[in-house]
Amino acid sequence: MQKANWSSPVAEFIILGLSAYPRLEKMFFVLILLVYLVILLGNGLLIVVTLLDSRLHTPMYFFLGNLSFLDICYTTSSVPLVLDGFLTPRKTISFSACAVQMFLSFAMAGTECVLLGMMAFDRYVAICNPLRYPVVMSKAAYVPMAVSSWAIGGTASVVHTSLTIQLPFCGNNVINHLACEILAVLKLACTDISINVISMGVTNVIFLGVPVLFISISYVFIIATILRIPSAEGRKKAFSTCSAHFTVVVVFYGTLLFMYRKPKSKDLLGDNKEDLSDKLIPLFYGVVIPMLNPIIYSLRNKDVKAAVRNLTAQKCFTQ
Repeated sequence: MQKANWSSPVAEFIILGLSAYPRLEKMFFVLILLVYLVILLGNGLLIVVTLLDSRLHTPMYFFLGNLSFLDICYTTSSVPLVLDGFLTPRKTISFSACAVQMFLSFAMAGTECVLLGMMAFDRYVAICNPLRYPVVMSKAAYVPMAVSSWAIGGTASVVHTSLTIQLPFCGNNVINHLACEILAVLKLACTDISINVISMGVTNVIFLGVPVLFISISYVFIIATILRIPSAEGRKKAFSTCSAHFTVVVVFYGTLLFMYRKPKSKDLLGDNKEDLSDKLIPLFYGVVIPMLNPIIYSLRNKDVKAAVRNLTAQKCFTQ
């Protein structure tokens, strides 16, 4: 009987969310709903602009369109559930739906890590080797780069999601988190999760350490090249082409490195305690960063602002 209980499957999970903070739930519902609408509007507008304006049919804006689409997918995979949880006293989610959400959130996060590295390479070639830029960053190069980013993120997510859903949970199905996040689900396992912890550590190195190192090296060369430009106007123009990407990288990796600084396994005493900051930090990463991306790129990019004005003028003219 003990063996059967050990391997008994969990049909659904209960997500606690912010149930311990009822006053915060109403405030966060309104706040996150507004942010989510801004994410859909801002990133959707960027995608439309980069598709309709022929002047933006370049590698940099192709990557930017992918980033905007990725942010929409990432937030849509979790935010509706989070919002529903704020209104429902007892929020449950099926085991399969939880697995799908874990897969989507991890895949989107992994893809964005790689994609930001690809965008750094694009800026490196544009600044450091401008004459070779059309050859190096041709369509035959940047399309496979974007596809590989999605493929790498999706493959890693398949591995980690598969390892997680195969664990026994022994009836422990209360997730002390806002959504089905892999690290929170791992805490519920009633078996050794050392393989999951090791694989998560390896993934952190691949998706955090390697891209950060690659981006850092790229920007060392970029900054060195910009400083050698004789005119102040030339330096300003060159810096403006990569300042938006650099800002997004700092915010994205700063939050992600803090959140995933180490894989969180179960407490040694069996407790599953998690303070409010452990929930709000992933929430910041999950909704604030996707909202900031289009704002940063639109405010810091003259081409995007000009394309939005032209698109608006054309719409008004047709009406």
